Amino acid sequence: MSIIRTVRGDIPADALGVTHLHEHLIGYSLKPESDPDLRLDSEAAAAFELTMFRMAGGRAMVEMSPADYNRNPLALRRLSQATDIHIICVTGFIKGGSADALIEGKSVEELAEVMIREVQQGIDDTGIRAGVIKAGSSLNKITLNEEKLFRAAARAHRETGALISTHTEAGTMALEQVALLRSEGVPAERILIGHTDRKLDWELHLALAQTGVTLGYDQFSKEKYYPDSQRIDFISRMVQAGYGQQIAISSDLARRSDLTGYGGGPGYTFILWRIIPWLRKQGLSDATIHTLLVETPRRLLSF
Repeated sequence: MSIIRTVRGDIPADALGVTHLHEHLIGYSLKPESDPDLRLDSEAAAAFELTMFRMAGGRAMVEMSPADYNRNPLALRRLSQATDIHIICVTGFIKGGSADALIEGKSVEELAEVMIREVQQGIDDTGIRAGVIKAGSSLNKITLNEEKLFRAAARAHRETGALISTHTEAGTMALEQVALLRSEGVPAERILIGHTDRKLDWELHLALAQTGVTLGYDQFSKEKYYPDSQRIDFISRMVQAGYGQQIAISSDLARRSDLTGYGGGPGYTFILWRIIPWLRKQGLSDATIHTLLVETPRRLLSF
């Protein structure tokens, strides 16, 4: 039987439901000079956000804050218990800029051992196990530390079977990430490339889809990068091209000003209450919507 590894323990894959695959609830940069708007430290605000998400029909969320973003698995378990939302936490790191101090001097094998332990046994002494491996790269480059991180993530995947979900800086280095992971033996269907909608280049997206990986359209509501109408158009074109099962949608809200729990918005109801009706109006069928929200997350997160 396939299972999903959540902060409250393993659940049957069929119990997952409507899922966002790349979001943030509790976490913030380790750097003291970081933007205070990026400091998500209120469990009450996160609980409010999750309650609204559940009212909109959401049932599960992957919380993508790893060790270099003050990951807090105990807080995530409390939030999951309080709101009855399945939460999946991650092992790994975001990218070199935030993770260098934690990666420097460590070998690929040492990094992989930590990831494997966090997936199979638990994070620190919490007993809470990670359900996803995270790795990421910098703008227009993969640094030596980041290459080490990707190779460690690949080895951890080979040992555990966990999904590798990546961070691309502004959508760059996506094909290079795929090539690096596949060179380490990671099957394309176990790779989710994040933030591909930060670089809406149709030929790039087509090339990514042709490798077999899943593309993360996870920047909904962030019109400072692209209007949502262009994301909708790309998803519609991808579905028409036959790649509808390789799309993951989320909104990656990591700012207080993005979240209703802190008095901002649009919050985690945005996709379910606004984007899904828009996709239907664009012509996507109920079956395709179900694939985007339920079937693809279940496939990617299953062990």
